[in-house]
Amino acid sequence: PHINAAITKQSQQLEHVILAGFTHDPALELAEKLVEITPKGLERVFYADNGSSAVEIALKMSFHCWRNQGLPGKHKFVCLEHSYHGETLGCLSVSDVSLYKTTYEPLLLQSITAPSPDCSGLPREQWAAHSLASLQSIETILSTQHKQISAVILEPLVQCAGGMRMYDASYLTGLRALCDTYNVHLIADEIAVGFGRTGTLFACEQANISPDFLCLSKGLTAGYLPLSVVMTHNAIYDTFYDDYHTFKAFLHSHSYTGNALACTAALATLNLFERDHVITHNQTRSALLREAVEPLREHPHVSEVRQTGMIVAIDLIQDKAKRLPYAGESRIGMMVYREGLRQGVLLRPLGSVVYWMPPYVISPEEIRQLGSITAECISRATASASQHVSGARALTE
Repeated sequence: PHINAAITKQSQQLEHVILAGFTHDPALELAEKLVEITPKGLERVFYADNGSSAVEIALKMSFHCWRNQGLPGKHKFVCLEHSYHGETLGCLSVSDVSLYKTTYEPLLLQSITAPSPDCSGLPREQWAAHSLASLQSIETILSTQHKQISAVILEPLVQCAGGMRMYDASYLTGLRALCDTYNVHLIADEIAVGFGRTGTLFACEQANISPDFLCLSKGLTAGYLPLSVVMTHNAIYDTFYDDYHTFKAFLHSHSYTGNALACTAALATLNLFERDHVITHNQTRSALLREAVEPLREHPHVSEVRQTGMIVAIDLIQDKAKRLPYAGESRIGMMVYREGLRQGVLLRPLGSVVYWMPPYVISPEEIRQLGSITAECISRATASASQHVSGARALTE
């Protein structure tokens, strides 16, 4: 109701004006609010209308910034193994999920892929050491190629579309230091993990760092309307600010950039975060999610359960003792998803990974229901898959 009322009121005043020689109160107020709540130093806001556009803007702005400083040779980007940043061409160029990327490979920029700090399969107490050790590979890349590298881009703490792979905040702390040492930008894609999803308002807070570019969308408007932002600091902004004798302006625009209705939805959403103490309550919800998923750790077809804040990932396996994975053609995740729909629960699959990213209004009772239904769906789907495999084996014999 709070967001509905804000959008309704704004629609009676101004629905949109292109931000070309014009502006409006919601865009100004939202920019000021974002500067206030994001990591220190991010004082400039560039509006767009979706996550992929935000990543494209960050990539272009990084390269253009170096170019304006007389360093056009810094044109390469480093991404992480298993990364996903969107499906436009620039985004695919710095992603590493073959399902989305392979078809368009001839059209893409050539990026550098560093090993992921993915901590899958490790006890939680080993995450920090493993994540720190993973920095060695990317340091080798930066030390030998920094003169050609514009920026490193990553999803802080959780690589979502790449299989909900999680890692420790120590990797972010170390990477920030490496980027400073080798004069390379750091782009934090918090489109999926921002606004409380990892347990803090922004994932970068857990490493006490500020990126050079912060990409935000999704939770920014509570899912109401398309809006994204790229935030950066004054040192980068200043490289574009000049008179007409040496034209350096960043020419990138969208017709619906900074839409008044979308900015109003975002302001109302951020007001709810403060008014309802969402981050504090999410800590309680995260603990309840942990309790609800705990029984699945002993399931014969679950190889691992991992969690970061309000994200839970459940890895399915055909034979736990033999560590035998499900074949892709089994579509085991899709089977669990369909079982869930029959019982009123949305369980999005990523191959053989089933995950929870529940809304922040989920109740304790709904969390318990989510846990029990997920367990039942996994049991039914894996039993059905086992019968199918047994039947196929019998026909072969």
